[in-house]
Amino acid sequence: MVDLTKHFKQGVAEVKSSAILNFAKYTSQYPDIVKFTVGEPDFNTPDHIKTAAIKGIVDNHSHYALSNGTPGLRKAAADFLARHYDMHYEPSEIIATNGATEAIYTVMSAIINPGDVMVLPTPIFPLYIADAALEKAEVVQIDTSQTSFKLTPDQLQAAVDEYGDRLRILVMNYPTNPTGVMYSQEELDALAAVIKDRPTFVLCDEIYSELNYEQEHASMAKSLRSQAIVLNGVSKSWAMTGYRIGVMAAPQEITDQLAKVHQFITTTEPTPMQDAAEEAFKNGDRDAREMKAAFKERRDYLYQALTETGFEVVKPQGAFYIWAKIPAGLNQKDTEFVYELADQAHVGVCAGSWFAKGGQGWLRFSYATALDEIKEGVSRIKKFVEENKNADCKIKLNTVPIQ
Repeated sequence: MVDLTKHFKQGVAEVKSSAILNFAKYTSQYPDIVKFTVGEPDFNTPDHIKTAAIKGIVDNHSHYALSNGTPGLRKAAADFLARHYDMHYEPSEIIATNGATEAIYTVMSAIINPGDVMVLPTPIFPLYIADAALEKAEVVQIDTSQTSFKLTPDQLQAAVDEYGDRLRILVMNYPTNPTGVMYSQEELDALAAVIKDRPTFVLCDEIYSELNYEQEHASMAKSLRSQAIVLNGVSKSWAMTGYRIGVMAAPQEITDQLAKVHQFITTTEPTPMQDAAEEAFKNGDRDAREMKAAFKERRDYLYQALTETGFEVVKPQGAFYIWAKIPAGLNQKDTEFVYELADQAHVGVCAGSWFAKGGQGWLRFSYATALDEIKEGVSRIKKFVEENKNADCKIKLNTVPIQ
């Protein structure tokens, strides 16, 4: 019998299953687990948005939509970007995607040739690395743990000097998953100046754009529109993760090329879900503000509680994640620590190492869960720290981690 597993595309062997999802699966063995793991809002989708989806079904919006998305959704998304962020795109420059996830894959598969370089400021969500590996890109991780978790112009210039015209994509995610760090417009302008008029695309993943707590949302697309591809969507700001609607905006000549790849990956997105997303972009400003206020309250509580417990904490300016360093005296191997915490305290958090370079010894806490759950989780964490600090911490796994 032929072993066909040896005949997959080369990049597939380099892609590992998601450590975050594997760990979430592992922690599900504990019915009382307090989850700070997956970044999914615990709110329900607002009623007027659900009504729009239902109306779409009742009105028989059950056939293929245009591949780039319904006219209504693309106009609503363009209006939203202009109204909220002073970013101006024609509806024809918008593509509706199967969440930001499909948009990222579309960009990678459309742009990257084998040997091209993708630059990532890390720590960062690992999805980009897996997609780039499938396209045989050379992934260059720039560790920002010593520069306040922000990419600097000097770091980017060093990458340009080393890789030259091979540097094909710079990925910028802000507010950043996992650190919650946000860039100012001046900082993004300075980065844009480094790669202006070079053969480099900027992938601006702005899925958390509505969750900025201390400043206005900034975008590298405002600094470098001609080279930028902007990703946004409805998953995080309106608790619509299951609707799977993202949007991708770029200059027309770039959109036209991305559209050719997009249509063969997904054909189109479900029409009633696009109706719901259109409603969110058009009439959901209040919903997003109310959710942001709740997230900010949770952030402030968790930040204070973890600081008091001995964690070094990066105070997030956006998104719904807290990035915290394991206190001294505890097991500093974060990929072991998270299993100890799950087994002993029934609390689930993500290991920093899962977010690439600069994450070792750190943890990501998602506060996209109810405040009462957060308080219970903090209580368990405090007890765990008291019992284990300066002890000879050995990993105690009840079962083999699920792969």
